[in-house]
Amino acid sequence: MDFDYFRNNDSSSANNNRHNLLASGWRPFQRDFDWGYFQQLILNDTQELTQRSINLVSFYADALARKDFAWWANILNLASDYTRSEFQKFWNFVTPDALTPDYRYKDVLSTETPILQFVSRNSIPIDYVLNLLQEITVLRVLRLLERPDIITQYYAERDFYFPVEKFASWERLDVVNTVYAYWSQQDIWLQIDPYDRGRRQYTLMSKNLAPFINKATYDLAVMLSGYQSRVGKVHNQFPIRTFPQEIQDFTDSVQQAILNQNQLAVVVHGEPGTGKTAWTQSVAKEILVPLGYVIFILDHDAITNFVPPNYLEKICIIINEADNLAQDRASEVAQYNNKTEHILALLDGTLYQSVIDESGVQIKQHLVVLMTCNTTERLDPAMLRKGRVDLMCEFTKRFV
Repeated sequence: MDFDYFRNNDSSSANNNRHNLLASGWRPFQRDFDWGYFQQLILNDTQELTQRSINLVSFYADALARKDFAWWANILNLASDYTRSEFQKFWNFVTPDALTPDYRYKDVLSTETPILQFVSRNSIPIDYVLNLLQEITVLRVLRLLERPDIITQYYAERDFYFPVEKFASWERLDVVNTVYAYWSQQDIWLQIDPYDRGRRQYTLMSKNLAPFINKATYDLAVMLSGYQSRVGKVHNQFPIRTFPQEIQDFTDSVQQAILNQNQLAVVVHGEPGTGKTAWTQSVAKEILVPLGYVIFILDHDAITNFVPPNYLEKICIIINEADNLAQDRASEVAQYNNKTEHILALLDGTLYQSVIDESGVQIKQHLVVLMTCNTTERLDPAMLRKGRVDLMCEFTKRFV
């Protein structure tokens, strides 16, 4: 086997990629001398600095003192690749490296893009739509941040930078290795890792991403129903003021509870056609969305596999026909599924607060659960006890 063939191919590929970087606007990164950094080396790494300085002087002395060559040849030798390489190593030691992310940042949000959908008839697309929501969030945050202060890329043993004044979009940026970008005012890092077939992974890192995530997810809603999935905005057909007065009064109580509590569960019940589903959409659109809640509309399949995303601070879950989900576990039908236990765990907070990460973001989450049902008789009694469901209302008038 000809190993030189593979080495030559690797070298040719590296040269082509480097040429492509230069052609697409990237420029070689020049390391600048920094007196502050150099003073830190003198104070904190004196021995290593002294040894490297002596080695460099000794190397140049040997290069100039060769007896088998003319004096002018020795001087030209100082400009050879080998000699320049030794000086470059010393220069890299006495100058600061290009900025890189602080991986100790507690807030990290990552997504692959574009998101690929793998859905079969035996599964609902819950993972896909949640990944899509995360992708939308990351890309919206990047649009909010606009141009970074620096964009760098290390390739073929060289650092490159992209002039930020020429930056147009992340999609058009040529990425052959890991790319870093930094916004100094917001103290946010972006890391871009390339995958095959043009796919990439974007990772945001910061001490506090929450304000940007809240802005990026404003007015977003997720629908998971059967084999349909959608990320968009909540649409309400009927304003709250068009509902009967007793429903409007109940809505005022719900709104006050939302403002006062971190976690709230509401059940509205009544015969079909009394406006229960329309009311949940109106509450979501007129009350919850302005407060920064992300709305999740889930059916019986989705609720079984749903865990609130930990990067969202405010979440509203709408569950229609809850009497078909959280059924009385004493009934024969309910014994064949675990949906009742899942909903109870969601209402208790044990589903997502039993184990929290170091930042404790789950403890800070605000969760509102709006449930509709035709009758409360089939609901599990444990679900209706105080502490799980905070407010209930019966819709009695036909609503058109």
